[in-house]
Amino acid sequence: MNKNPKVDEYLVKKAHPMTTEIERVREIILNTHSGIEETIKWSSPTFMYKGNMASYFMNAKKHVSLMFHKGALIKDEPGLLQGDGKEGRTAKFSTLDEIESRKSDLEQVVKEWMRLMDEDG
Repeated sequence: MNKNPKVDEYLVKKAHPMTTEIERVREIILNTHSGIEETIKWSSPTFMYKGNMASYFMNAKKHVSLMFHKGALIKDEPGLLQGDGKEGRTAKFSTLDEIESRKSDLEQVVKEWMRLMDEDG
């Protein structure tokens, strides 16, 4: 898993009320493929794979909000992503149980992003 120490430090400093849930989503995404990296961009933890994949919206306090920057391009068969913006789509999780029940959906969305990037690559 490509955990970035800068993200670890950021999450400790942020002391978000849903840090446990944020960490679980982080683990799922980073464990999906060894080529996924993370950094801090736009003052938020951001996942990267051949470009910006998704960033946490850290101002949300009652759920984990993960913005897929070009989510409109992702074929989202499980229906995980929300929104109808020109490009962005959001995945939201309220509890650890919900994260676990949607784990394969999240992995599928991440793999679809990777497939798109590999095609363009």
